[in-house]
Amino acid sequence: MTLTFARDPELSTGLREEILRIWTDASNAGGAVGFVPPVTAEDVRPVADGQFEAVGAGTQRLLVAYEDGRAVGTVFLKLNTHRLMRHWCTLVTVMVDPVLQGGGRGRLMLAEAVDFARDLGFDALRLGVRGGTGVDAFYAACGFKEVGRVPDAIRVAADDFRDDIAMWLPLH
Repeated sequence: MTLTFARDPELSTGLREEILRIWTDASNAGGAVGFVPPVTAEDVRPVADGQFEAVGAGTQRLLVAYEDGRAVGTVFLKLNTHRLMRHWCTLVTVMVDPVLQGGGRGRLMLAEAVDFARDLGFDALRLGVRGGTGVDAFYAACGFKEVGRVPDAIRVAADDFRDDIAMWLPLH
């Protein structure tokens, strides 16, 4: 496995479609990236387009992981617009193609995202995690600390509520 990374790549139509595929596949594999399975690409497209627009507007930055010339993961860095919070940003839509998970790609991609944030001058990173998925343990192993939890803040089904977990990583 050899990953390469692109910071703020050109969002060509092809790259947008690759990200949309990863996002749809990750969602259908149970990934907590804004949807509950089953979803189609057309379900995901309006949300993805909104994030692509935010990248174009400069309110989000994008990191794409590639393997063998193909996009295999993403991290969006959502910038704060409030003047008192511009020293940190939020990682959103952190995902690796589900057929490739478990081989260390997510850890490598997250390390690159941390380096990207440092290079942009941020002092810390925030991350929101859907409880009940176990992914908070992955982020904790990568240095993030749980700093807050809102019980039952996320409804994934009529009778299935999950905690919204806030995680934090100081960069200095």
